Amino acid sequence: MPEVIFPGPEGRLEGRYHPQPQKDAPIAIILHPHPQFGGTMNNRVVYNLHYAFHNMGFTVLRFNFRGVGRSQGEYDQGVGELSDAASALDYLQSMNPNAKHCWVAGFSFGAWIGMQLLMRRPEITGFISVAPPANMYDFSFLAPCPSSGLIINGTADRVAPPKDTHTLVNKLHEQKGITITHEEIEGAGHFFEDPHMEEMIGTVDQYVRRRLTENTR
Repeated sequence: MPEVIFPGPEGRLEGRYHPQPQKDAPIAIILHPHPQFGGTMNNRVVYNLHYAFHNMGFTVLRFNFRGVGRSQGEYDQGVGELSDAASALDYLQSMNPNAKHCWVAGFSFGAWIGMQLLMRRPEITGFISVAPPANMYDFSFLAPCPSSGLIINGTADRVAPPKDTHTLVNKLHEQKGITITHEEIEGAGHFFEDPHMEEMIGTVDQYVRRRLTENTR
């Protein structure tokens, strides 16, 4: 899979880009967990999400936020990281101008960034939010949430407790015109250690394939 370097707001950003042969393939970006707690684009959840989307026919980009790996800059409390994500989406779109659909998937801190990107970019047609840390970050900016998506978490998550995820999902359910699907993986912790990873990725796969089928009818 080709390594790519593309311009970000604070200098170069490092990514992995996995194209499809079809020029109109849907596109997806995958956002990694918190840079200050060891989060990188090679995190297992991020890596598995990347390949899940590619196997479903998406052209996929995952990348390191500023200050991680070979990406330039330094951690910026989520503000700069949101700008990085916007730059990554710009880059992905510039390489795939004919893409029919655009998705964003994020894990933990990356889920929070992904949901913010959703608010800024109306072209995003679907999202996957894995273990969103609703206990640490304010998600009230999702008013209204502009597109339908999947929120997925583990029942044994001690980093982002399920009760906070339930509160977030219930707030989003009150909004009209979109459908928030909520799935929980029984017994899974924050990082979906085996054997829970396979079940989580399988749930994501089912959801995205169903949405793509609905969109092509």
